[in-house]
Amino acid sequence: MNPTIARALFPHAATTRGITVRVSVSFLPEQSEPERGRWFWAYHIRIENDGDEEVQLLTRHWIITDGRGARHSVEGEGVVGEQPVIAPGASYDYVSGCPLATPTGAMQGRYRVSGAVGDAFDVAIPRFPLTAPAVTR
Repeated sequence: MNPTIARALFPHAATTRGITVRVSVSFLPEQSEPERGRWFWAYHIRIENDGDEEVQLLTRHWIITDGRGARHSVEGEGVVGEQPVIAPGASYDYVSGCPLATPTGAMQGRYRVSGAVGDAFDVAIPRFPLTAPAVTR
């Protein structure tokens, strides 16, 4: 992907050992209920393997911080029910969502991946903001 286009589509990015994690985020008003203290975002992740060996995504660890500063940790196997193998020069995309009890917050984290020779390492997921648009009444 052209770097200028990648930055425009995925404004948040981090690279670890040749693996780049790009993120774009969208507020979903149709799934949010501010009057009930619920805001919802979708985030699109693209994991690009610019390294020399294939990697398999094993686990994820998210740190979600709401607008009050409360931190929640979420860990689990794979992403969206998969543990994808990403070949050199390839990428893997998925979309997921995050509800919060505040109109602002942030997410960041890491993936644990395994290389072809069996060495596992952590890949940074960049911090990205969750910001609902201001509502005027």
